[in-house]
Amino acid sequence: MPQTSPLFDRQHLPSLPRLLLRGLFQAPFSLQRLVLEQTLQRVFKEALRDGDLDFLKGQHLKIHIIDMDCIWYFSHLWGRIVVSRKAHESVAISGHLKEFVQLATRCVDPDTLFFQRRLVIEGSTEMGLQIKNLLDSLDIEELPLPLRKGIEIASRFVR
Repeated sequence: MPQTSPLFDRQHLPSLPRLLLRGLFQAPFSLQRLVLEQTLQRVFKEALRDGDLDFLKGQHLKIHIIDMDCIWYFSHLWGRIVVSRKAHESVAISGHLKEFVQLATRCVDPDTLFFQRRLVIEGSTEMGLQIKNLLDSLDIEELPLPLRKGIEIASRFVR
């Protein structure tokens, strides 16, 4: 029987994506910002054009991925989504990576994640609902192929 590396042993396989993601989340903030801003510009291109993100002007959305110890602040400035390391948030969404992946892939109903407090919204209720509705309106099939494939792969590990 062939020897397998302990890293690829079945019992360790679920931890592999977490290890890879931890490396991404520990990348320098300037790299995180670059990747996030470019990706979000593409994902929300129509929403930005149509003014659906105008509610974020002068406001900040805090995203906290608890188990990755990662915090980003998002805002809308000069027709673009901008990412900051620190800001005073108007609304905050926090949860574990698993719940954010489930939200992105819709393998769990978003309302379930919020009502069960697996994802927590704090701050402006109105802004929180606008963000939730914006996320609900996204069609995963319209995401850029590399992002869609990455989300699909991640979803296999969180089910």
